[in-house]
Amino acid sequence: MVVPITSGSAVPEWGVALVAVVCALGIAGTVVPILPGSLLVGGAIIVWAVVEGTLAAWAVAVGAVLILGAGMLLKYLIPGKRLAAAGVPTLTLLVGGLVGVVGFFVIPIVGVIVGFIVGVFAMELLRLRDPRTAWPATWAAMKASGLSVLIELTAALLATALWGAGVIAT
Repeated sequence: MVVPITSGSAVPEWGVALVAVVCALGIAGTVVPILPGSLLVGGAIIVWAVVEGTLAAWAVAVGAVLILGAGMLLKYLIPGKRLAAAGVPTLTLLVGGLVGVVGFFVIPIVGVIVGFIVGVFAMELLRLRDPRTAWPATWAAMKASGLSVLIELTAALLATALWGAGVIAT
């Protein structure tokens, strides 16, 4: 038996709770690099809209996907611009990313972060031949990574808040 949240809702209470749990996992996934954060949030909201089937639910889903898409775009553009201004080469970031992927398998959960930092520092050390000049580029890469996470987290929170308003409204 379907127990509606409001008189017009087609989604049962447990369904809304399940979407909320998946959105919470997605929000956590924006910070912890194990889960695909934005994809979980967006996917859960789209499933909710499909089941709900109303124009309002679809408007919420489209709004959430636009917010998440903007967040995904901005999480690369803004930090990338800052890194370019700091003089950190793209090759350094690529090596940092690759070492981060290796680090993920060597040290579960935090290995991505540790690997990224080690990779960027090692690459800058090779390029600049001085640890004192390699460290500022590494620090700039770390700040850019943190900003990237913050941007994606904000987008996931805004999309989830929009969904919450949509649940109340439908």
